[in-house]
Amino acid sequence: MGDPRADRTTVDEPVDLTTPSERWLWKKDTLREPTILQSFAFDEVNGHLYVLQVTEGGGEAGDLCLTRLDQDGDRLGHMYLPGFGHGVSMGVQNASDGTVWIWTEADAVHGYGQGVTRFRFVDGATRTRAQVHVRRPVPGSTHNQPAVCMATRRIAVRHRVDGVPRYRVWDLDAFVAGDDTTHLADFPQTGAHPDPAVPFQGYALHGDHLYQLAGAAYDDIANPPSGHGNTYVSRLDVRTGALVQRARTEAGYSLDHREPEGLAVRHAGGLRLCIGLASGERGARRFSVYCKPFTPPAPVSRT
Repeated sequence: MGDPRADRTTVDEPVDLTTPSERWLWKKDTLREPTILQSFAFDEVNGHLYVLQVTEGGGEAGDLCLTRLDQDGDRLGHMYLPGFGHGVSMGVQNASDGTVWIWTEADAVHGYGQGVTRFRFVDGATRTRAQVHVRRPVPGSTHNQPAVCMATRRIAVRHRVDGVPRYRVWDLDAFVAGDDTTHLADFPQTGAHPDPAVPFQGYALHGDHLYQLAGAAYDDIANPPSGHGNTYVSRLDVRTGALVQRARTEAGYSLDHREPEGLAVRHAGGLRLCIGLASGERGARRFSVYCKPFTPPAPVSRT
């Protein structure tokens, strides 16, 4: 599997959010914890999928479990991250020396990270806040959640200032080197769902496109299965912060519970925007992943 940085053909072109979703993983029960997935990210150099969960009863403390899976969704290992956050988003960085770095939120207060950090995956390990370098790139912010684009070597951090969610984007190499003052973009979160009261469920960065996910679990009254859910995906332009596209998705509508959780971009087999969905009963959750493939734009007629 090649380095995704080498495939730049679709960096400037977005995934059309009205494209029908394709099932990739279905009702997998291979995560370490019996809770729902929160977010996921791909290490495409090594063919791995990483998934974050809040541990059972660990929400207020921000206790997370990170599971490493193969491309079939089978578990390859796990580690625990007590006091890190809620796991709304995450990122994978493939360094030039072959090192794989996992980016997550860190230093949880009331269950959400006050900063971000990166670390190496070690199967069976427990990584504490004291063992990582916590970066606080937006002073005074809360609810910090990272996402990484390896195609353009950028990192985004969703955060809240005075309770209002925003995004800030940096060059990844500069950010790692400690320069968090020279950002590439800064804009408010907008347009994730027609109803702003519906929960935000994750985001992904790819080139100048920032994809968002929002929606709630099935509810017999407010969001019944017969309506196929209230989940929306949307796309912001990183250069302007403007909402460019938003579409409702019925991916996985036959799932029970069906709660949207996490977005990630996958390159293997063609560019895809991948949507995580939780299902199953409490204490025995499963996860599914659906993907929206990139469709090249039609050529412009020059007749």
